[in-house]
Amino acid sequence: MDKTININLGGTLFRIDEEAYRMLREYLQAIDSKFRNVPGGNETIEDIESRIAEIFQSQKGLAGVITRENVEAMIAIIGKPEEFGQTEPAGNPYEHTGTQRKRMYRNPDDAIIGGVCGGIGAYLNTDPVWIRILFVISVFFALLGAFVYLALWLVIPSASTDSRKKEMYGPAYDPAKLSATEGHPAYTTTSRVGSALNEIFRAIGKVLIIVLRILLIITGVSLVIAGFAALLTFILVFIFKYPGAFSTDVVGYNLSYLPDFLNYIVTPKMVPWIKILITVVVSIPLVAMIYGGVRMIFWFRARDGFVWLTGLIIWVMSLAALSVILFNEGVSFGESEKISMQEYFREAPDTLYIRSGRSISDLQVDNEISVPDEDYQVFISDEKKEVYIRTQLYIAPAEDNSAGIKVIKRSSGRNKTDARERAERLQYNYSISGKTLYLDEFFTIPANTKWSFDFVGITVRVPEGTIIYMDKTTERLYNPHDDDDFAGDQKNRFWRMTEDGPDYIGLQHNN
Repeated sequence: MDKTININLGGTLFRIDEEAYRMLREYLQAIDSKFRNVPGGNETIEDIESRIAEIFQSQKGLAGVITRENVEAMIAIIGKPEEFGQTEPAGNPYEHTGTQRKRMYRNPDDAIIGGVCGGIGAYLNTDPVWIRILFVISVFFALLGAFVYLALWLVIPSASTDSRKKEMYGPAYDPAKLSATEGHPAYTTTSRVGSALNEIFRAIGKVLIIVLRILLIITGVSLVIAGFAALLTFILVFIFKYPGAFSTDVVGYNLSYLPDFLNYIVTPKMVPWIKILITVVVSIPLVAMIYGGVRMIFWFRARDGFVWLTGLIIWVMSLAALSVILFNEGVSFGESEKISMQEYFREAPDTLYIRSGRSISDLQVDNEISVPDEDYQVFISDEKKEVYIRTQLYIAPAEDNSAGIKVIKRSSGRNKTDARERAERLQYNYSISGKTLYLDEFFTIPANTKWSFDFVGITVRVPEGTIIYMDKTTERLYNPHDDDDFAGDQKNRFWRMTEDGPDYIGLQHNN
């Protein structure tokens, strides 16, 4: 068997025997001599090589080796180089078989903005000035022409290669004639008026291109700045947990604590996956925004379609996986249930003292998350892996002369039974001693238990006319939005129960 040679043709690797290689080399040299000095010749040569590679791939050769018979069959299909310029060539380097048909392309040689009208004019073999006038007129009808032009610009490919130009112009294509007219094709229907209008459109187009470039640069800079700022914020908050980096004006409300709270609201083994997926879902659009802005600023072309497609696929898959995980976790909050317990004072006091038991200030908490509009505050101890939630205090008139306290616990679960069991596990302490009611400022969730929109509310009911005293901590539970700070612990706040609820009567000094 003859010696074989490896060649790269049109980006594909082939094995070819020595005799076939010499024949193919002579053929390619003849094509190179024919087209290298012709405008667009390099593109033509590349198209011919790609077509040869396609034919070889379809032939497959003998045992994967291209032979002399394969090369001869290829030449019979494409034609000899000396036949390419004939009126009726024996072969066509651009088409395999059949009569060549014209195709629609954007014309870069006759472009005002995107070459859409120039391409339509070449396809219809008419002066594109009339098509341009039609688009300008249609712009005044709710910008219809602008939207149609933009859609065609995006859909129709550009005649960027010599083979595409041949398909666009059809049999009338003449590279030498096009070069002689300095890139502007001569149309048989062109008149002096049409030529003048075309020049006016070209001048206007140059101005529009400049304005468009300025707008694109401004937009690109905005996208880069916004994308970079958002990405930096996300990295600092959700990855490095930079403390206090980004907070609202509400004391204790800090985004950097939210990732830590995931450990208490979802299944522990799913936390790393959720964090990774959130990072991917958020980062990919921001990186794409930055990259798109850079392209707008510098207006460069890149073969990045595969990168965009890969990024989109990864983003969609990550978003789908995150949605499935969050949906599965969210099912555990589907139902809500509450329980209550009630206790009465042995004798209704004329003055009720409500004092704090355990307070949050006695704890060593690391993070605090607040929901401002809901008066809901969560405190996290990373050392003890415990969650503390501030309770809420309600004071109302009793329907009779009795006085008592009612504790309501509420939680969520996969079903009502699960929600009730979670509510029963919530740990809250209070005590009654004579005329004094001691209330803890917070309740806790049992260890190794997920947070489930847990809530504890305390309702105190006393007869009308009862004087109520609250210390600083318990008064904050009852009235969390009071901006009138205490002047010191030596001053006490007193309220009198009325039929409409407690009425503030002022401050009094301790004796």
